[in-house]
This record gives sequence, C-alpha cells and structure tokens, in this order.
Amino acid sequence: MTDHRMHAFRRRIGGLAYGGDYNPEQWRPEIWREDVRLMREAGVNLVSLGVFAWASLEPEPGKYEFGWLDEVMDLLHKNGIGVNLATPTAAPPVWLTHKHPEVFPVMADGRRFGFGNRLHYDPSSPIYREYAAAITTRLAERYSYHPALVMWHISNEYGPTAYNEAASVNFRLWLRRRYGDLQALNDAWSTRFWGQVYTGWDQIAVPEHPRTWMNPSRILDFKRFTSDALLECYIAERDIVRSYRTDIPVLTNFMRFYRNADYWRWAEEEDAAALDIYPDPADPGSHVPAAFQFDLFRSLKGGRPWLLMEQAASAVSQWKLNVVKEPGRMRLGSLQAVSRGADSVMFFQWRAGRGGQERFHSAMLPHSGPDSRTFREVADLGREVRLLSPVAGTTSRAGIAVLFDWNGWWGLEEVAGLPRNDFSYPETVMRHYTPLWEHHHAVDVVSPRSDLNPYKVLVVPNAYLIDDEGAEAVTAFARAGGTVLMSFFSGVVDACNRVRPDGYPGAFRRLIGAKIDEYWPARPGEEFAVRFSGGRTATASWWREDIHLETGTALATYTDGLLAGRAAVVANSFGSGRVVYFATLLNDDAFAATVLEEVRAAGVRSRFEGLPAHLECTVREDERHEYLFLLNHSADLTATVPLTGEGTDLLTGTPVTGEVTVAPLGAAVIQRAR
Repeated sequence: MTDHRMHAFRRRIGGLAYGGDYNPEQWRPEIWREDVRLMREAGVNLVSLGVFAWASLEPEPGKYEFGWLDEVMDLLHKNGIGVNLATPTAAPPVWLTHKHPEVFPVMADGRRFGFGNRLHYDPSSPIYREYAAAITTRLAERYSYHPALVMWHISNEYGPTAYNEAASVNFRLWLRRRYGDLQALNDAWSTRFWGQVYTGWDQIAVPEHPRTWMNPSRILDFKRFTSDALLECYIAERDIVRSYRTDIPVLTNFMRFYRNADYWRWAEEEDAAALDIYPDPADPGSHVPAAFQFDLFRSLKGGRPWLLMEQAASAVSQWKLNVVKEPGRMRLGSLQAVSRGADSVMFFQWRAGRGGQERFHSAMLPHSGPDSRTFREVADLGREVRLLSPVAGTTSRAGIAVLFDWNGWWGLEEVAGLPRNDFSYPETVMRHYTPLWEHHHAVDVVSPRSDLNPYKVLVVPNAYLIDDEGAEAVTAFARAGGTVLMSFFSGVVDACNRVRPDGYPGAFRRLIGAKIDEYWPARPGEEFAVRFSGGRTATASWWREDIHLETGTALATYTDGLLAGRAAVVANSFGSGRVVYFATLLNDDAFAATVLEEVRAAGVRSRFEGLPAHLECTVREDERHEYLFLLNHSADLTATVPLTGEGTDLLTGTPVTGEVTVAPLGAAVIQRAR
C-alpha cells in the first residue's frame, strides 16, 4: 500500500516534487497572490503548509479559524500547486502551555523548558496528546478531500526528550512491555551492581540528573523509550488522518545524524523517508557526509525513493558563521540528492521571514525579491527538476553495505565507563564510507535487521553494542561467502549493554579468529608503526587491542612499542567468506587502501573506476532506462567521462556519444537504454 500511495503522489505531482515550506499566515492576503505567481515562475509544484500554524488555526481552545487556510489551499490548487499539509503539533500555542504548564518538558537537570522556541512539549503528556489529536482531527475532517492535498506531513522534526512525571509513567509501561517482570529488568540492567535492585514498578523513573554516573543499561533503555514515545505521537496523528482517506501518503521529516530517534523503527511507519539537511557551505567536504545521509535515507525504506524535505537556498542562520552557498552549489547539492534516490527538491522556506529566529535564514524568495541571484538560481533549478521527471520512482543497486545502528550509537556515546569516552559514531561511520565514496562505489546502508543477501561486502564500523540477532546476521553473511570489514571495539556488549562472556570481542570472537586480552586506548599524540604482510608500512593511533590469534592471521603487525609483533589488522577465513578486523586506527591512506583492496578482492568493481574523486558518479534505473548522474564538485577542474553507447543529457536535451565533459560545478544526467 505504501508503494501505491507514493506512486499516486508522483502521478499527482507529475514527476519530481519541487518547492518548500510556505507560511502564508505570516503575510497579508495580497502577498499570497504574489507568492503563487512567483511560485509558478520558479516551477514550484508542492509546498509544505501549516507546519507551525497551530496558533493561527486554533487561536483559543476549541475555536478554529480555517478561513485563511481554505483560501490559500484553493489558491494553490487553482494554480496547479499541490499541498503537503502539516499537522501543526510541533509548536503548541501559548494558551495551551499557559493553561497546562505540565505539558512543558522537564530537562535532564530538572529545569522546565519554557515557551518561546518550538518542540516545547513532553511527548508522553496525555494532555498534549489530547490537544494534538483534536487539531489533527479537525484538519483531517476539513481537508482530506481537498483537491490540493497530495501528502500529509505529521508534526515536524520530532525530537524533545522529557524527564516529566508523565514520561516516568510511560517509561514504566514501556519497560513492562519490554521485560514482563521485575526480575527480567533487574537482570537486564545488572542492578545488583551498586545496589540498585528494584522491588516495585513504581520505583522506576526516567534517569534523573545524577550526582555522578548513571546505570548504562537504564540510559540505553531510556533512549529507546524516548524514540518510541515520540513515534507513538506520530502514529496517533498518522492514524487519524489515514482514517479519513487511505490513498494519501503520510510522513514526517527526519534530520541528519540525529541521535534521539531510531529511524529504522520510524521508517516502518512512514510511506516515505524524508530528510531535512543543511550541509555547511563553509566546509568544502560537506557533500560527502551529505551523500551518506542520502544513501541512508534511500536505504531506510529498502531502496525506495525518499524525499528531500528541507534544505537551504543559500545561507542558514544557526551557526556561528553562516556563509552563503556560492553560485552553483545549491543546484549541485540538490542534484546530488536526486542522484541518490530523492524524488523531491524542497527548501525551508519559500519566502524569507521578516522577523523571528530565522529571519536571516535564506529562502527561495529572499528579502531582495525575485530580482536576485538566489531566486534566479531557484527558478533555473525548477526548470531542470521538471526535465528530470523521468527519474521519479527509479531505484539504485549496490554491492556494498555499511551497518548503521542507533542502538550501537547510543551505546557508544550516551553512556560513560568505556575504555575511551570520546567516541564519535558518525565520524567513525564517515571514515569507513569516505573511501568508498571517493572511488565511486554504490553503497547501501543497513541495520542489524536488514536483508544482507544482495551484498558482497559488509562494512561494520564500531559495532560496540549489537544484539544476538544482529551478531548472527553478520556471522551468517560471512559464513555464506560475504566479506566483512569490521573496525575495533565491536561485538563487546549485548542488547542490555552487558559485556559478553568468553572474552573480547564477545559476539565476534570466532568471526575474526582472535581473542582480545585488553583494550589499549592510546595516549594523546601517541603513534605506532605498522607493517603489512606485503611490506607496506603505515602508522596508527588512538586505539590498540592486545590480540591473540586463534584461526585468524596477521594482515598487519605493530613494529614498535609494547605490542610489537602483535596483530594490528587480522584476516580470517570464515565459512565461505572472509573477515578483516582493524584492531587499531590506521592512518587514513593505509585504511582506505586496505578497504579498497578487500572490496576489489570480493569481486566488487566500480563502473567509474579511475575517474577523479571530485566527480561524483551515481546511477538510478528502472526497467527500461538508466540515469547516469555526473556531478563535478570542483570549482576549478573539468572532468571527462568516457561512455559506451548512446544517451541523452536530460538537462540540455543534447544527444551524447563517446564521452561527456562536465564543467567545474557542472552536472550532466544521461538517460540511456538499459
């Protein structure tokens, strides 16, 4: 049914969606008509409407004012612009928080979150949920069959963590469902340590701000609970709008590298994954983590197209330094998202606001009006997005998978008491992903529950915490002939954050063919010399492991220090497969070379091998065509790509044979018969 709803959405939109957040409640009605005229000029076919409009829709409890929204919806439909209608529940009105201050979230330090921002609610609050359901119901009653409606947008960027009494009540219910009885909970949380044994459910609360350290298993379960409590809010509103009409897709917008919600669980409840992303224009390499996020969001729904829901047309306003996107960068980032599976290019927001926190956040229509660089680039991109309509609904294939797991992320970063307490899971993941991106390998992102059969190589970055099912999936992948590339400090604890028995690395001892006696974090500035079995040398830092080989062999060894002669990188044959385990942090070049050698040995080839790293090369395809995206991220260098067969550049309509030349900051999208 999800595929049916998204197919209907693409049919109603006419291909790829193009537009942004629209906030007409902030403007006079005569400006609405000017907005719509300029939207048509820019090629806009979709706007997200009403995201923060609760106070405008319900200015007093139970008093609704829909007239302005009726007029805007009618105006948009008359001009051929679809509406992604939001429930406005991310921004409860002041009358609600004044009447019921208990809906404000209490923060970890015991202070109450006040009014004046957004997301100022406890997701477990029954009062908040009641009022959220009421406004959602009224919107669904009124607009479910409005001809402008093409999608429902539930709330916005879910994220608040609350330490209220209501949260404690809901936490206890969640724990009872998870564990069944107190004995199982006490065992899972290892509560006999420090005498924390619970004898009644009412004794359990959310983790209050402690004087020193907190039970790590309790913190882990609280992170899981917080994600699920927010998801309950989403599902409640989704089910309301779906009860009125079932053929309209329903989703909410996620964020890049966001830690408070397990998007694997959330994606199961969405008709499509949707991403808000703001790469920093001041970072010349920001397009690489953006590419990973795009691959992740394509993968969240099993390779189905996803939606780019928000990005900036130029500068943002939330950082210490907010530089503009130089000419061509906005276009290139937008096409990058489409190249990696997005079926939309959306912005925050349509018209730049005169006041409020984000008054200097760029917009499709900036303060300088339509006679501006930004608007001209927006209108030019709108024309190109229409030209790319054949790409809508197409998919991608990959032979390499990278494991990304929110539970493992929480285990590494949310708790203390580890050999090092300065892990960055996103940085680790990007270190594994970047050499694959630079060498134009197609990559999917997987969870411990994903189907691994389509892949030849599985990359496992710092899987410190992994449950039994996930550990068995990785093991079975290798046993069946796959290549596993695994980094240090993996397989250490179970789903309850308890150290696995039988020595490190617990879940993966047989897989890597070695036992680890101790973890040896490096001192600041400490480096180690490493030599590979083929004679290549490297340096390592940050981390070492005292490894004792069992069935594995040393692919590289330390040549100095107390661990001289011990393995720094281990290779092991397992079943029909191969496992390479990095027991230290190799320097970037040596690590990349090793990863790429193993990928090649596993039989995975990039069809773009030999092309420069600044030229991003990706493919989307359907039954009849493939769409080759060539994106030049260099502002100085031209790139030439040899082609076999014939094709057409959709952006120019030009037939292509032999080769394609891509100018600096240029792009080509070649349609070819499969």
